Amino acid sequence: MIIIKKKDKVKIVSGEDRGKVGEVLKVIPEENRIIIAKINMVKRHLRRSQNDPGGIREKEAPVHISNVMLVCPKCEQPSRPKIDKMSDGKKVRICRKCNEMIM
Repeated sequence: MIIIKKKDKVKIVSGEDRGKVGEVLKVIPEENRIIIAKINMVKRHLRRSQNDPGGIREKEAPVHISNVMLVCPKCEQPSRPKIDKMSDGKKVRICRKCNEMIM
């Protein structure tokens, strides 16, 4: 189950961009990957077309979900949240550091 959602703030814990913090732009659940703004930038070569001059462009590449930790909006600490059920049966994410709900 994927605990990280779009517009969450995450911190990279391994890889080339270790220590950087960014916002999740897209979640790809079938591949367990996420795309983070301005993280893991790669260059793509585009062919010229009628509307586009072509050239070399930079864009974000997906990062595996195990290489990031969710940053709690309350305590600003990175942690792996736990899932709890509310009394009405709804699942919520809970920060392991400050025990607050993450919306």
